[in-house]
Amino acid sequence: MADSAELFSQLVAFLLFVSFLQFVGGLVLAQIFGRGVSRVDKWVLVWLFYDATVHFTFEGPFVYFSLVGTVAKSDSLLTEVWKEYGKADSRWLHSDPTIVSLEILTVVLDGLLCLVAVYAICKDKHYRHFVQITLCVCELYGGWMTFCPEWLTGNPSLDTSNALYLWIYLVFFNGLWVVVPGLLMLQSWGELRDLHRGQKTAKRK
Repeated sequence: MADSAELFSQLVAFLLFVSFLQFVGGLVLAQIFGRGVSRVDKWVLVWLFYDATVHFTFEGPFVYFSLVGTVAKSDSLLTEVWKEYGKADSRWLHSDPTIVSLEILTVVLDGLLCLVAVYAICKDKHYRHFVQITLCVCELYGGWMTFCPEWLTGNPSLDTSNALYLWIYLVFFNGLWVVVPGLLMLQSWGELRDLHRGQKTAKRK
């Protein structure tokens, strides 16, 4: 097993910095486009902008290079993030059909749903929570189908032998797309509940 100095290389530091910049970009865009929305919804916009950025800039190239070849054999700089992540989950290196299928859905459907949800929040559209719930279900389904088949077969592709791969690559970055969609579904449930109660109250008057 590689020591911590070898694991936390300049490439790892750079990729984590890029991920941080994507989050900062979400903050900036939320401030620009989220004028007039509530504080909670402004944080929702931060996530949606960050989510869309990850889907299009990280996962989009993964889909392309997986369809024309494999990440492992590519010389493109755009595949470096996946070569690094592939040390924790080797399926991403060799165009695993389940992973590629899920990522096509993620890039095309989830990425577009993020943008539609941003528009719906900023313009206060009636379909906002329908889109938000649909997006969250897609994200949670993607996470489940990414890892459940692997768990059922004894995790042959996962390397959990060191903290970086286990806690940062596998748990933290994948966990974000479980925790945040879960919270957004709770928000939508609360908003729809309050709307329903308000309509029932209005009918009684």
